[in-house]
Amino acid sequence: MNIVNILEEIEKVDGEIYERLNPRRAAMKSFFNMGKKISLAAMPLALGSMFQKAYGQTALPAAVVDVLNFALSLEYLEYHFYNHCIVGKTPGSAVTDVTFNFPNAASQTAITTIRDHEKAHVDLLIGALGSSARAPIAYADTDFRAGGTFSTVYSDYGTFLAVAQGFEDTGVRAYKGQAGALLGSPVLQTALQIHSVEARHASHIRQMRTAAGTAIYKPWVSLGASGQANDSGVPQVDAVYAGEDLTVQAGASIVGLGGNAGITKAVAVESFDEPLDKASVITIANLFLRDGKKL
Repeated sequence: MNIVNILEEIEKVDGEIYERLNPRRAAMKSFFNMGKKISLAAMPLALGSMFQKAYGQTALPAAVVDVLNFALSLEYLEYHFYNHCIVGKTPGSAVTDVTFNFPNAASQTAITTIRDHEKAHVDLLIGALGSSARAPIAYADTDFRAGGTFSTVYSDYGTFLAVAQGFEDTGVRAYKGQAGALLGSPVLQTALQIHSVEARHASHIRQMRTAAGTAIYKPWVSLGASGQANDSGVPQVDAVYAGEDLTVQAGASIVGLGGNAGITKAVAVESFDEPLDKASVITIANLFLRDGKKL
């Protein structure tokens, strides 16, 4: 989840959000310029200040709070997924079900870095919501084995990475479609900057999967063995890639475009990413939350 995604979700329930922000374009520009310079630890306070300026002295609208808390829920989920693994590899930890070994120090460092990014996102959203922040999602609320679908997620390194790929690809798809809504906004540049970082996370997980086994995973979503856009090799995550295999863009059929036989269906699918709507993201997230804790 990133600030652009948050703003788009807010726009669905508060159509005036950009009007609220635009009169303060200078302040917004300063905020995003500041974001390049300040530490992640300071971002929650900065984001909270931005929303205070947007809504004045009034409390955040209930619908906006709902959107931000939805984003916070997803960030809690992602954080716990990685954090449980890293804590389980800490000497003396009480976590005993993380039994796989990282193949090398670099791979553990990469997962630690991604875990830290997710924690920064959680802190940022809590800072923006203040007292309206939802109750924290505890690790005990989660089920990353998805009711047994991924029973070896913490005992098999390959399964862990496969689930991680599903999480990251879900996150990347959730950010699509932002650029058009942000044209002319100072947010656009930041959107592209954050989006590219999220995509690099997904790409890195795919590279780690390739390094860990015999299969080769492309850095981007491609067609799977079934001919559909699920190249994870895990049919249980089909929902993550639903609608990703479009071959028509802006009304033009991409396959064989201009008589170029080299533009196959796979190439057409790899060339464009498709968005995931909120309902689809919730369906995926609920797979990893226990009954009574689902979104």
